[in-house]
Amino acid sequence: MCVTIIKQSEISVFSNFIIFVCTFDIFEEGRHIYTFENRCLQSPGLVLGDDTVKIILNTKGTMDDVTPELKRLLDYIDSSEPEDDYTRELEREVESVKKDDKWRVSYMTLQMRYQEKYEEGLERGLEQGIRQSALRMLGSGKFSDEEVALYSGLSFEQVLEIKENHGSYNG
Repeated sequence: MCVTIIKQSEISVFSNFIIFVCTFDIFEEGRHIYTFENRCLQSPGLVLGDDTVKIILNTKGTMDDVTPELKRLLDYIDSSEPEDDYTRELEREVESVKKDDKWRVSYMTLQMRYQEKYEEGLERGLEQGIRQSALRMLGSGKFSDEEVALYSGLSFEQVLEIKENHGSYNG
């Protein structure tokens, strides 16, 4: 069963959509739908051209700004009570997936991979931040190599490597 949840006239010919569903009105305007495109703030007529639209759906909207089908879907997400054939079918599918052990294992594996990537990114970001701080300390001329190592937590060898790789830094 196919349900049109966004009127074609509400969107351009974009090909990438990022859809968020919130159970609260993040912008507090009473809308069920907020649609954003990538435009330059300084020159609103300048479009990034990446064909991406971000749509934020709000289950707590009060305006008459979405199709009845989308409204029922948002009500279902908010209350977990199906009100029509589509949401009843959706609920059956959700229950079916919940009982599918193979799907659950795949989902959990994916979640673990996401967590690993997140932690890896966090670690790399912290390392990069520490190195940038050490580089600024070196560039200030106020700290000896030993002090930079002590305050940054880097080894003396790492400080020398940073110094060698970046030459004279005027941060």
